[in-house]
Amino acid sequence: MVSNLLVRIDLSRKSFSKGQRRIADYIEEHYDAAAFMTAAKLGEVVGVSESTVVRFATQIGYDGFPYLQKAMQEMIRDKLTSIQRIEVTTGRIGDADVVESVLNQDIDKIRRTIDEVSREDFKKTVRAIINARNIYVFGVKSSSYIANFFAYYLDLIFGNVHILNSTSKTTTYEKLFRITDRDVMIGISFPRYSSMAVDAMSFAHDRGAEVVAITDSMVAPVVRDADEVLLARSDIASVVDTLVAPLSLINALLVAIVIERKDDIKKTFTDLEEVWKEQNVYAVNQNDPDQKEHRYD
Repeated sequence: MVSNLLVRIDLSRKSFSKGQRRIADYIEEHYDAAAFMTAAKLGEVVGVSESTVVRFATQIGYDGFPYLQKAMQEMIRDKLTSIQRIEVTTGRIGDADVVESVLNQDIDKIRRTIDEVSREDFKKTVRAIINARNIYVFGVKSSSYIANFFAYYLDLIFGNVHILNSTSKTTTYEKLFRITDRDVMIGISFPRYSSMAVDAMSFAHDRGAEVVAITDSMVAPVVRDADEVLLARSDIASVVDTLVAPLSLINALLVAIVIERKDDIKKTFTDLEEVWKEQNVYAVNQNDPDQKEHRYD
């Protein structure tokens, strides 16, 4: 994607107007800043109109400025420092209400995920999980929280889940070396990407397992060995990793699995409820005058 954008600019440069050349020069030198500007802001900085910026995007082959912006963001996906993230976030919000701004940005990520996630790959992933002998879920750093959440509910449902949440090669391969073509490997990886995730996905692929990547871009490293790819938008410029959309996608997978295997899963949870009762997971709250049952945390 990096070379693609720069090559597009180079191939079209001879046909650029004076204003478009200024845009091209600015992007080549300051794409890290331009990636998070609106078309109007970029035009203001460069000294051209917003419409000139929009025409520039279409002239180099994009279907509008948002696609050009996305291409610039791909260029810096793994390069933003924490300080740069703070500066970008502060610039985005300015004097606006923080709660409204952040939640609206998360809403936007979910909407983009709805538009971009492959329904076919989603269905294949659900079938692969249901049919797998063993389910392996990989996620480290901030992605580990999503991976643990997903693995927790999958294990309640199926009982055959292995969570891989270490960057140690020794620990990862100790858990993964028995994987076969009867298993499924789900790799969850968002910027900054983990090299261990790439290695684990490649190992699972070579062993014949069904490999699913849950990530934010088709150029993410974990996509290379994936049979199915589920895209969920994160925010690479936020002060913290914004993983609302990936978590929503995980929820959708869990709901789809429950719907598909409703009768079996109802029996599983009925049995689990009996175990909870037998082992006093539920008990009478002595301070409750109605003597209602409450679950211990």
